[in-house]
Amino acid sequence: MKKVSLAFLLCMFSILPMVAQWNIDERIRIVHGPYLQNVGPNEATIVWMSDKPSIGWVEVAPDVDESFYAEERPRFFDARDGVKTTSVLHSVKLKNLKPGTSYRYRVYVQRVLHHKGNRVIYGNTAATDVYSKKPLTFKTSDPTASTLSFAMLCDIHGKNEMLTNLVSKCDLKKTDLFLFNGDMVSILNEESHIFDGFMDTATKLFASEIPMYYARGNHETRGAYAGEFHRYFSPKEENLYYAFRQGPVFFVMLDTGEDKPDSDIEYAGITVYDDYRTEQAEWLREVLNSKEYKEAPFKVIIAHVPPVGDWHGTVEVKKKFMPLLRDAKPDLMLCGHLHRFVHQDADSQTPFPVIVNTNTSVVKANATTSELNIEIVNEDGKILDKFSIKK
Repeated sequence: MKKVSLAFLLCMFSILPMVAQWNIDERIRIVHGPYLQNVGPNEATIVWMSDKPSIGWVEVAPDVDESFYAEERPRFFDARDGVKTTSVLHSVKLKNLKPGTSYRYRVYVQRVLHHKGNRVIYGNTAATDVYSKKPLTFKTSDPTASTLSFAMLCDIHGKNEMLTNLVSKCDLKKTDLFLFNGDMVSILNEESHIFDGFMDTATKLFASEIPMYYARGNHETRGAYAGEFHRYFSPKEENLYYAFRQGPVFFVMLDTGEDKPDSDIEYAGITVYDDYRTEQAEWLREVLNSKEYKEAPFKVIIAHVPPVGDWHGTVEVKKKFMPLLRDAKPDLMLCGHLHRFVHQDADSQTPFPVIVNTNTSVVKANATTSELNIEIVNEDGKILDKFSIKK
């Protein structure tokens, strides 16, 4: 009897530290997000973060006049190769959705306390609220829609007050999507630069329910955390450059990389953007020759570094992207980077207008199948420029 009691005590003493660790703080919270990425006609990616390692999933319901839990909703797990991901950063790509359709959604995390062998011990669960307020919603894109309203921001460099101010110049109820055209931060040395720099503010303002599409700038390529960028933005896509259509507009999102040679001291030998842009140009050639591009009423190119100036990044854009674009004749190119406003009309060298947005203004656009209207509004609400492209 004494031997049994001693064995029991030894067992208890061995697991008490682990039990104590679990009980220090069993709570778990969603600390960033959720926000939408790469919303298409049949899919949407949702990204969010917890404060402790966890598994995560999304529940989806039709956007109809009934309780979110009128019936059990399907769960879409953050998983890879058949295994649920244990992480603080979660992303789920919803599939088999219907074009132009509104959905309600709720994201979850459940803490993973211990995982050894085939034994997993779970902790508490946290989720976005669907009881005291309306569930979050999103709407899939519809390439056949006859209208589109969008806005573009760039070069915010972590200035949340400016981001809030410029977003306030948009009617969010009538804005179908936002474009972030690079340099939303000055450097990426740690994760907090993303969320403290702009993404928490963007999520609070619109990004949980209005899709945001991101074209990386040169400053997002800098810093010890720059290599993690793809985990937060377009995390389920193969590349950071991509194309999509919403309504009458086909968007080509380019990643123009850094603005100086790869050998520059500022990059410490860690970059190969010249090769990256060469590979991207081959992809761009295919996109511009695609049926989807050619059939769209309007084609808009999004690129952080403009074909204006003579720095290395600009020279690369002119050399590798512009010959393809001149042949494909898009209707408009929207850029940033210069921190000053430029409106370059179409000419023999560039047969389409190029707009370089400033770091203190927002580009607002409305499109139908026959007209694209552009308005650039600054932080004081003053219209800097206004023009139309008609078919």
